[in-house]
Amino acid sequence: MDTMASTRPSELQKSTSPADLQEPTSPAKLRRQACPTDLQKPIRPTALQKRCVSLTAGPTAPGIARGQVRVTIAAWDIPVNTSVAILLTSELVTNAVMHEAGETINLVITCGYGQLGVDVHDTSCELPVPVDGPPDAETGRGLVLVASLSSSWGHYRTPTGKAVYFTLAFAGDSGEDDAREE
Repeated sequence: MDTMASTRPSELQKSTSPADLQEPTSPAKLRRQACPTDLQKPIRPTALQKRCVSLTAGPTAPGIARGQVRVTIAAWDIPVNTSVAILLTSELVTNAVMHEAGETINLVITCGYGQLGVDVHDTSCELPVPVDGPPDAETGRGLVLVASLSSSWGHYRTPTGKAVYFTLAFAGDSGEDDAREE
């Protein structure tokens, strides 16, 4: 089925009326004629952006990781709920600190193709297992939280251990952008 229009919308077609063939009087008028504001949308890059941060495995790592994710979301103008992104980052980094045999954890933040991705790399070969523990348990439910709040999540082996990741889909243009928090 052909969904392409056979002609361009009338707002984009050049006018041939003699009154419209005069030179525009200002650069602003020229810009409005070239691309009317009601047709403009923000342009987000479709190419993958990537940021890698090395963290010392220790009690300060989750806080530093949260800050890195918060700053990256703001810098790249990513339309996701910042609070959810930093909560899930904190869960993954805390798990990595608890199970890390080495001295560093690598945080990889990616953005592109309609989603934010956060990968946490450590040197542990132990793969994560979600635990549906009792409601009063102090630990063990972080991955259940990650699974319920993310668009997708998972893990994969790396040459030095493993990585655990989550993705968050960009908020739609249906007003969900208002849910984004700084």
